[in-house]
Amino acid sequence: MRVIAGSVRGHKLKAPEGQETRPTAERIKESLFNIIAPDLYDCCFLDLFSGSGSIGIEALSRGAKRAVFVDSSLQAAQIIEENIEHTKMEEKSRLLKIDVFKALDLLAENGELFDIIFIDPPYKSGLYKDVLQKIVLSGLLADNGYIISEHSSKDEIPSVNGLKSFRIKDYKTTRMSFWTKERNK
Repeated sequence: MRVIAGSVRGHKLKAPEGQETRPTAERIKESLFNIIAPDLYDCCFLDLFSGSGSIGIEALSRGAKRAVFVDSSLQAAQIIEENIEHTKMEEKSRLLKIDVFKALDLLAENGELFDIIFIDPPYKSGLYKDVLQKIVLSGLLADNGYIISEHSSKDEIPSVNGLKSFRIKDYKTTRMSFWTKERNK
């Protein structure tokens, strides 16, 4: 696994061992970042269920001004720290080694706003709707921001009050769903 493009292009990244994390395939990551490239420069990026941190690091490499990484797994957090240090992105990064819901509360308490929020919980966890609802209730999404959820192409993400889906990108076994704030009419 490596950084595909940007200021730290080609840097190899570590991934946690075992089946607990499932890194985004490089071809999917490349396709995703080609889609969101125009929105990355100077954005604030939130990477939930970070695993190795490769998505947030890719965003930083391509011009995001900062990224917050969240993962409650101590093994994953250690790998994320090592990858951030290896790519020399410490000044632009913050790692929260806590439960996603606690992290969202903490970020909301601090008045944080994010332009792009990436969520990739374990596929069979059933956490997607709860996490999306918590993001809406916490007010963490910037007005022109959006959320990307990576999930199994077999799973449909239920609708969430306050969000509307505006794009779906299917890969073989993976689907990327894009969400933005629902505008009041």
